[in-house]
Amino acid sequence: MLTGEIRSKVDQVWNAFWAGGIANPLEVIEQITYLLFMRGLDDIQTREENKANTLGRPIEREIFPEGIYRTVRDDETGEIKEEIPYSMLRWSRFKDVDPARMFFLVSDNVFPFLRDMAEKGTAHSEHMKGARFTIPTPGLLTKVVDLLADIPLEDRDTKGDLYEYMLGKIASAGQNGQFRTPRHIIQLMVELTKPTPNDVICDPASGTCGFLVAAGEYLREHHKSLFRDTELNRHFHSGMFHGYDFDQTMLRIGSMNMQLHGVENPDIRYRDSLASGHADDADKYSLILANPPFAGSLDYETTAADLLSIVKTKKTELLFMALFLKLLKPGGRAAVIVPDGVLFGSSKAHRAIRKMLVDNHKLDAIVKLPSGVFKPYAGVSTAIVFFTKTNSGGTDHVWFYDLQADGMSLDDKRQMLVSEDKFGPVPKSALTAEEHAKNNLPDVVVRWTDRDGAERTNPRTGQSFTVTREEIAAAEYDLSLNRYKEVVHEAADHRPPKVIIAELLVLEDEIANGLKELEGML
Repeated sequence: MLTGEIRSKVDQVWNAFWAGGIANPLEVIEQITYLLFMRGLDDIQTREENKANTLGRPIEREIFPEGIYRTVRDDETGEIKEEIPYSMLRWSRFKDVDPARMFFLVSDNVFPFLRDMAEKGTAHSEHMKGARFTIPTPGLLTKVVDLLADIPLEDRDTKGDLYEYMLGKIASAGQNGQFRTPRHIIQLMVELTKPTPNDVICDPASGTCGFLVAAGEYLREHHKSLFRDTELNRHFHSGMFHGYDFDQTMLRIGSMNMQLHGVENPDIRYRDSLASGHADDADKYSLILANPPFAGSLDYETTAADLLSIVKTKKTELLFMALFLKLLKPGGRAAVIVPDGVLFGSSKAHRAIRKMLVDNHKLDAIVKLPSGVFKPYAGVSTAIVFFTKTNSGGTDHVWFYDLQADGMSLDDKRQMLVSEDKFGPVPKSALTAEEHAKNNLPDVVVRWTDRDGAERTNPRTGQSFTVTREEIAAAEYDLSLNRYKEVVHEAADHRPPKVIIAELLVLEDEIANGLKELEGML
C-alpha cells in the first residue's frame, strides 16, 4: 500500500506539472513513465553488473556500454566542448547533478538514447519510439526526479500501487475521453474467471493494461508455486499476457504498468483490432478480459474481412463481440463489458451475434452493472457478459445478476460508501446486510460459484436467477435482465368507495357550516 507521504509527493509533482503548463494528465503520466523507464534500465544494468562480478564472467546484457555516447562540439568553431560517456545517461549518475546539467543530459542525451534503443528493437524499449521530452523547466525535472528517487521501487507492490495511483488521475481528470474501467469491477471479472498458470490472456483494447495487471496479481496471490516451475515462470513473463491498442501513448503507459507490476516481457503492441486481419492469432487465447471502446460505426472498407464474415455490421460493439469469438481458442472463456444495446438490440446483426453466443457456444452469465459505474464520464448502462467458446453449443441455463451497488456512490462524485476493508469483490472482513446493500460485489462472487446449483431454484423476483436456453430462444435471444426479471407489486389495501364518499360528504357539511358562521360574523 502507498503511504500518505508518497501520495502527497505524487500530488505535489502533479500540481507542479499543471503549474508548469502541462495540463493533460496523459502527458504527465507519459513523462513520468519515461523517467521510471530510465530508472528501470539503470536497475537492470546494476543487477547485470553484480551478477557478472559474482560469477566472474562478462556482462550478458549491457545497456550502457563503456565509452563515449556523444561528442558535443562548438557550433561555430567545431571544437570539442565535451564528451558525454554512456555512464552519464544512467539514472544513478544524472539524478544527483544540478538542475541545468540534469536538464541538458536528459533532454539532449537520454531521450535520443531511448529513441535509438527503440529503433534497434532492444528489449523493453519497443514503445519508446517517438518518445518526446516535454518537461518545460530544469526546476520541474529536478522535482520529479527527486520524488521518484525517494520512492523505494525495489518493492513490486509499491511500484504497481504508485502507477495505479497516477493512472487514477487520468480518470479524475477525465480528459481526451480516456477513462479506465474501475479497478474493483476489473477485480470482479478476474475473480469470476479465475486465471490459471497455463492461461494465455488477451485484452484487444488494452489501454493502461488494467485487466492484464489484475490477472497477474490474481496469479501471484493464488498460484505462488508457478514461479518455482521454470516453464510456468517463463510463460508468465513472456507468453501469458497480450494487449493491443492503437494509441502509442497508451501502449507506453500500459507496457510500463505491466513492467512495474513485475511482468518482464509482456506482448503489448500496436494493433487496430477491428481493422487488421487476425490470421496470426485466431483461436490463440484461452482467456479474454476486456472493456473495449464502443463508439459509433466503421465503414465496411476499413473493417477486417474475417470479422465481417462472422457478423455483417458496422457497429463497433458487435464487431468486438465477433473479434472475441475469433481470438478465443475452443474452450477459451471471456468476460467482457458491453453496452446494454448489445443485449436487446433488434437489428438482424444484434440478434445474430446473440444467437451465436447462445446456440453455437456456451453463454454462462450476464451481470448487469449499475448505470453510474463509469460516471462522471459516461452514464451508459452496461453489463458484463461471460461466455465460453465451444463451437458446439452448450448453453443450458444462463445466470443473471442484477448488480445494484458497487461500494461507491453512483453519482458524479463516486465516493466510497463502505470502509476500505469492506470494499471490492473479496473484502477483508464480512459485510453486514446494510453494507451488502452498498456493495453487492462479494455477493456476486458467492452466488457465481453456485450458479449451477441452488441458484437454479431462485425466483425471478430475486437479485439473481437463471433462465433456460429455450426461454431465451423463444424471446428472440433477448439477453436483457429486465426481460426475465419479475417485479412483485404489493397489493394496496384500498377502502371501499362508499366509505370514502361518506367521509367527503361529512367534510363538505363541516365546510358549509363554517362558511355560514363566517357570514353571520360579517
